[in-house]
Amino acid sequence: MTEVAPSPMAAWPAEPAAFGGIDRMPRPAPRNSGPDFARIQNSLEFDELRRRFRGFVFPTSVLFFVWYLTYVLLAAYARGFMGLKVIGSINVGLLLGLLQFVSTIVITLCYLRFARRHIDPRVRQIRSNAGIADT
Repeated sequence: MTEVAPSPMAAWPAEPAAFGGIDRMPRPAPRNSGPDFARIQNSLEFDELRRRFRGFVFPTSVLFFVWYLTYVLLAAYARGFMGLKVIGSINVGLLLGLLQFVSTIVITLCYLRFARRHIDPRVRQIRSNAGIADT
C-alpha cells in the first residue's frame, strides 16, 4: 500500500519523437533535379511564346464574343429580321445560329494550324534549351 505510482513525466523521452513524419528538426530542402521553371518563365523565348499566343487568342476571343453577342441581341430585339424566311421554313435566325457552330469549328481549325506553325516550334525550342526531352 505504500507503493507509489511512477510519475508520468518520468516515462517521457528527453527528446520528442517524430509523430507522423513530423519532428522539430529542420531538414534541408530537397534538391530538384527537374527543369528550372522560374528561369524558363523569365526567359525572352518564353515571353515571345506568350506574346504570340496572346496575339492570336485575345483578338479571336473578342471577335467571337462580339459575333455571339450580336446573335443574341438580334434574337432578342430584331425578331422580324431573324424571322425572315430564306429557303422554305429556314429563317435568318436559324442560319445565324448554325453559323455559330461553323465559326467555332473554323476558329478551332485556325488555332490548330497557328499552334502547329508558331507555338509548337517555340515550345520545342524552350524545352530543348531547358534540357527537357520531348515526349
